[in-house]
Parts: sequence; C-alpha cells; structure tokens
Amino acid sequence: MSPTIACVVPCHNEEAAIGKVVRDLRAALPEADIYVYDNASTDRTVQVAREAGAIIREEPRKGKGNVIRRAFADVDADALLIIDGDDTYDASRAGDMVDLLFEGPYDQVVGARREVVDGAYRAGHAVGNKLLTGAVRSLFGNDVTDILSGYRVFSRRFVKSFPALARQFETETEMTVHAITLRLPTAELGVDFKDRPTGSASKLRTYRDGWRILRVILNLARRERPSLVHTAVAGLLALVAVILAAPVVIDFIRLGTVPRFPTAILAAAIMTIAALVLLVGYILESVMHMRQEQSRLVHLAYPAPQRSPRPGDPDDGQVPKPPTGKGPSRPPSGWQPWTPAPEADLPGASP
Repeated sequence: MSPTIACVVPCHNEEAAIGKVVRDLRAALPEADIYVYDNASTDRTVQVAREAGAIIREEPRKGKGNVIRRAFADVDADALLIIDGDDTYDASRAGDMVDLLFEGPYDQVVGARREVVDGAYRAGHAVGNKLLTGAVRSLFGNDVTDILSGYRVFSRRFVKSFPALARQFETETEMTVHAITLRLPTAELGVDFKDRPTGSASKLRTYRDGWRILRVILNLARRERPSLVHTAVAGLLALVAVILAAPVVIDFIRLGTVPRFPTAILAAAIMTIAALVLLVGYILESVMHMRQEQSRLVHLAYPAPQRSPRPGDPDDGQVPKPPTGKGPSRPPSGWQPWTPAPEADLPGASP
C-alpha cells in the first residue's frame, strides 16, 4: 500500500497566487491531497483554490499558527507538506522534499531558502532571519540555517507529537525547536525563493513579527533550557548581592560593627532569592525531562516514514516461498529419508 501524502497551504487573501501554487503542487505530487486552509480571507481565495482542484478548509481565528494547529489535528497522512500560498517558494521541489523524507527516513525536511530574485527578502528580513537563527543556534546548539522557512515536510510521528502552541508566524520557530529538543532527524534541501506575484501583499510586519519571534525564542529557552536561564538569572542576582554586601563586610572587618543594616539585609535577601531561583531552575529541568520523555513516547508510537515496497521486492519483508508444481517436488539426488538406528546398534547397548 502506497504512503499517503498531504499538502497544507495556509492562506489569507492570496487570490493572485493560490491558483498557481495548487497547480504546481498537483504537478509535483499528483498522488497528494491538497488542502487550502482559508484564514478569514476577504477576496476570492477560496473560489480560485477550489477551481484549481484543492480541498477547502477554514480556520476563522487569524494567524498561521492557528492554521497549523488545526491542520495538524485534522489531516492524517504519512507525509505532510506545508507551503505558503503566496507563490514565493518553488513548489516544483515538493516531490524532491517528500522523496528525501522517505529516503532518510527523516521526521522533518526543511526547504532552506535561496534568493534567486533581488528583493525577494524585504528590507530587514534577511538580517532578522540571520540574527534569530543565530539565537537558536546559541541557545539550542544545532546547525540550523533557516529557522523561519515556511516550506517543510513532516512525518506522521512529528505531526502527532508537535504541540503547536504558537498563534502567528512564530510557528516555524516552534517547529525547529521541537525537532532540536527531541533530537529528531532533520534534513535541509535548498529551494528557490522569489518575490510575490503582482497583486499579492505580504502580511509580515518586520519589527512587530521579529519581536514576537524573539519573544518566542526566549520563552522556548525558558521552557526547554530552564537550568541555563535560571542559572543566568541567579548569577546576576548573586552578583548584585555581592556588590551590595562588599562594603558592609569591609566595614565589619575594619570596625567590628555593621553600620548599614538595611544594606546588609537587602544583600542577604537578594542572595536568598538567587538561591531560590537556581533551585527552581533545577526543579523545572526535571519537569522538562519528564515532558520530553512523554513527547518522545508519543513520537515512537508511530512508525518511521517509509515507502511501502511492492510484493516480491527484495525489501518487502516477506520470506520467499519455493516454487511449487502440480505434484510433489522431486528430492535431490542421493537423498535418503532418515530413520532412527535400532537400539541394538547404539554404542553401549547391551546385547
């Protein structure tokens, strides 16, 4: 039985581009089900997508993260591809990405963007992508080249173990961190990235969405690396406490008294808070490990992505049966049936 493949295309007012995206996906993956998730569009996006042959689904709550959350819950497939509906990604590479997922096998294949047209990246987007990618590398320690790519293919077990908590464009960052923290096999494939077609407007806001993504990275660091974050905060508090306490200690050594009790009390209180923050960090680290174990068990409940071999193929997993004729097969030359020796002929037998 062939594996099932689904394509999910989140859309909000993409009348000018969605038809071409659906047709390109159909040409690259003729066996796939193509779902266009309309995200409160006010133009003819739904009509154009339906005419192109897509299955229409709706998510009234605005935000790409909300669409991904809904699609991952509704669509069941061995390989699930997501791509933006603005025709900026090269949809003709969809087949290559799905093939790579099965050949790995991988749980995620990311389409790493290559700018082929000047101006495809808006001013500030390329710099912001590099900064945010560097932040993820520093915090989570992985060689990621494009954490904000919206062109990806996932295995069934990735989809069913992914919590999908993001609401907006930060969902790609959440996907990347999920794969890193669970150490899921991931591959990247270079894909062309071009400017939007005429009549299509970007929904991204450089500074607003960049700040939102940065906040998501910091929140994910707090959630996935609690000991690191709490150790840094506790260290800063301890440093402040030491700076405040140093003059008090020096006065006590010189004079034998503590003339500044409020400062001493404040320094002791801050140091106590630092110790509590560090302790909470280690407790949250244990909780995080338990949560990762649960996610890992959910992930392992599903088989690895693979293309089902045809019966008779060398890798079909079946033991080959010997050929049979109309009658019993002839025994090999010199073959004799085995019969047990009489007891009298056995060594040590009594006469």
